[in-house]
Amino acid sequence: MVSFFRLLILCVTALFFTGAVAQDSSNAWYSAEVLNEGLGAAPDDLDLSTPRAAMRSFVEYARADRFDAAAHVLNLSRVEPERQPDRAVRVAQQLYQVIDRRVWVDWSDLPSRPDAKVEQSASEGSGPGEMRRDLGIKLFELNGRAYEIRIARYKAGEDSEPVWLFTPQTVADVAPLHDAYGPRAFEEYIPDRMKDQLGGLRIWEWLGLPIMLGLLIGIGWSVNSMVTMLARKAPYGFLQHAFARAGFPLALFAVAVLAQVVLSLAVSFSGPVTSIVQPLLVIVMASGVGMAALRIVDAILDRVTLRYVGDIDDTRSLDKRELYTSIYALRRVIVLFMVGFAAFYVLARLNLFQTVGMTLLASAGVLTVLLGIAGQAVLGNILASLQIALAKPVRIGDSVLFEGDWAYVESIFYTFMRLRTWDERRIIVPVRYFVSKPFENWSVKDARIMHTVRLRLDHSADSDVLRDRFVELAREDEGVIEHDQIACYVTDHNAQGVEISFYAMSPDPSTGWVTEMRLREGMLRFIRESHPEWWPQERVEGGATIAATQG
Repeated sequence: MVSFFRLLILCVTALFFTGAVAQDSSNAWYSAEVLNEGLGAAPDDLDLSTPRAAMRSFVEYARADRFDAAAHVLNLSRVEPERQPDRAVRVAQQLYQVIDRRVWVDWSDLPSRPDAKVEQSASEGSGPGEMRRDLGIKLFELNGRAYEIRIARYKAGEDSEPVWLFTPQTVADVAPLHDAYGPRAFEEYIPDRMKDQLGGLRIWEWLGLPIMLGLLIGIGWSVNSMVTMLARKAPYGFLQHAFARAGFPLALFAVAVLAQVVLSLAVSFSGPVTSIVQPLLVIVMASGVGMAALRIVDAILDRVTLRYVGDIDDTRSLDKRELYTSIYALRRVIVLFMVGFAAFYVLARLNLFQTVGMTLLASAGVLTVLLGIAGQAVLGNILASLQIALAKPVRIGDSVLFEGDWAYVESIFYTFMRLRTWDERRIIVPVRYFVSKPFENWSVKDARIMHTVRLRLDHSADSDVLRDRFVELAREDEGVIEHDQIACYVTDHNAQGVEISFYAMSPDPSTGWVTEMRLREGMLRFIRESHPEWWPQERVEGGATIAATQG
């Protein structure tokens, strides 16, 4: 019985390992009856055991103009054997030219293991990762279709070793990729000695890049000057201002477009240069168009503001102040829309989220948390700015009392507000800080404001006489409105004297402040000339001395 159970366990174990080995073998490579039978014998130094070795062999053979040897890194299974020798050399040459001009090979990212397993991090374990039998090198989007340079692992027959080759689909895609990204017409006139490699770039590239940069700067300066000159001849003032401000962004756009045309028709730089220049040109194009559009719209909105609103303060009507605030809100919406559109355009053109770098960036949790913490204040201020634009607890031109300072709301930007005090100082306040603190809005309904003049006088002061004089002064002052609101009350009393408060309504805070000063001066003059005995008296207990002091 024991022997029977041992035999059963051995059989089950053998079946399990046999299935596992078979499964591993089927997932480790693609089976093929024969590989490149029309090419003949491969070079002795050809190494196709790993993805890195296969790519290095292809690049080294191609740089040495040994395209017949580089052809052995291609899977020509879709090409008839008799056509393989001629076709393979041409495809190898075209594929190398595409890789050399459009692919920045990250050798450290190419696996050096035959099974292409990725080593896991310490947190994931010490062993290798999942086995792979094909790898993508570069994905292109051309005329609405996707083309990919890809290598895969193949095995022909039971006795041969698995090898890494460029896939048959890559071989088929080489022709359209070469037409789009291969050598340009100007390169035919470059001497062969200038095409040698030097420091990762060809010699002519070291000379051509500075020359091209200088020409583009000159063209950009010319475009900016031309736009500025045309702006002076515009029939309307706001168009002159708009195009004058849009000159520099339009120059950036023109330079980026011209550089794209040069790279598409005249010359084609190598992979490292293209990998940097192409994204940079896309970003410059999007930035140039976005900045030009924003500046033109901004100039138009400024013109509308000056024409229909004018200089804003609390003397303007509520409708005009709301219009001004709505214009600023419209600016913020337009800016957000343009920034979002430009970012979407750049991401779509560059396929950033399909690259290794952006994948690592998107998956970096620590970096994401740090960026979130760093951008919390900025995002909070932007949301608070939008909250003000929608709810309008304060409008541009409103008169506010904020932390002891009376000021006008001069501007509301994305992240901060600019307050203009009565003495022409500017207070810069973060938007989120402003909305989180209590403040007095003296213009929330209308600009009218009740100003108060307080005087501290002796007990002997006659409030009826003071009231009559204040009413007389207030009715004569042009800064006082609604004369039925004029009032005088005794608002406090203690051992030192009485406090008498005088009230008058003004049309707006700025007028009211000046009016308050005039009324105070008038009341002090009246007391000084007619009743000096009403000044506060400093009394000493026991009545020994009485000293009159002017308050």
